[in-house]
Amino acid sequence: MCPSTKTEVGALRHALAFLCLLPLAAGLLRARSGASLEVSQRAVLSRHRRASLPLHSKDRHHKPGHHPSEYFGIVSIGSPAQDFHVLFDTGSGNLLLPSAACDGLACSKHRRLNASHSSTSLSIAFANKPDTPVGDDGDQDVVNLVYGTGEATGVIVQDKVCVGSTCARADLVAAIEESDAPFAEAPFDGIFGLGLTSLSEGPAFNVLDCMIRDKVVKSGMFSVFLGATDVEESEILFGSYRSEHMVGSLVWVPVMRSSGFWEVPLDAVSVRGHNLSGNGNASAVLDTGTSLLAGPPDVVNSLLDHLNVASNCSNFASLPDVSFVVAGHLLSLSPHDYVDRDGDDCTVPLMTQDVKPGEGPVWIFGDPFLRKYYTIYDRDKMQVGLAIAAHPTAKTEKHLRGQ
Repeated sequence: MCPSTKTEVGALRHALAFLCLLPLAAGLLRARSGASLEVSQRAVLSRHRRASLPLHSKDRHHKPGHHPSEYFGIVSIGSPAQDFHVLFDTGSGNLLLPSAACDGLACSKHRRLNASHSSTSLSIAFANKPDTPVGDDGDQDVVNLVYGTGEATGVIVQDKVCVGSTCARADLVAAIEESDAPFAEAPFDGIFGLGLTSLSEGPAFNVLDCMIRDKVVKSGMFSVFLGATDVEESEILFGSYRSEHMVGSLVWVPVMRSSGFWEVPLDAVSVRGHNLSGNGNASAVLDTGTSLLAGPPDVVNSLLDHLNVASNCSNFASLPDVSFVVAGHLLSLSPHDYVDRDGDDCTVPLMTQDVKPGEGPVWIFGDPFLRKYYTIYDRDKMQVGLAIAAHPTAKTEKHLRGQ
């Protein structure tokens, strides 16, 4: 969900994220017993508890084969804390919440931030002076964030932002106006950007940067596990990752530094051994805010032709895997991963996006990919970790294969 003023990829990905606003199923974080652990182990476990957050999801259908979508969790702002449901979005860089001063439909249908009720809140005058309060003249920047299917306009508020009990002081955009589409029907109140700093209005707006600055996480990373069903727990964890969410080996791939996204090299896209992607300089953006997959029109159309998924699901059992080679590692999606089934109705959550002139083709890897693969986002080393996610159906898939 990156503002289009930063990059054109964000305009598409925000549109994708809201195509499937799908019924609330709370993902619960299992309690663990620490009674028999050593002191050092209990300390590590305690740190994990503080920095982890269970994610909720929406799924309208509640039927086998239909995947949940729109994963979101609760963050707390200010003193005393005001709680909000937010979409954790690796495709954007700012924390956006509706303000109490916003009385439009999109804001009034959600929890709204009342900064005046927080003793730790500070109204900030200018985005390029992130610690300067509004002066007596009342002069203040108005920030406009434009998304693919809508936009939001807001002022800058600095306050304590807490994920669980992990808190950092950060600047956020408090919306004074939001477009009805898509915000009015969103199942969450705001957007928690987890992109790199260049996608933010500035370092003070990037909450992960602020967590690192305030030394409240043990490392500059976070990890995301998305449940494959309504009843399976989902989680975002700041500062670390959990081996129990992985099946087999973990591989690390470099982040391409120029875009501000968590963007990785994409070597090939293939079906039944046929390379559909040519020899272009392709890449893929890992995007937790998008419910679909998207790619260049020629490749996507060729892929749809090769798959030829019957709308009545009659050929589901014979559908092939789709393989992506990411930085030399083969990562495959089975029909169970890339097809949504609603009874005898099968759809493929796959869209085209245009290639920007002068740039290589870019794919967007949203929920279908991120459910299959547990992802770790490492700011310190500018790399992404990938492992097969430990869903009940994934136990037979042991390792990612190198090329």
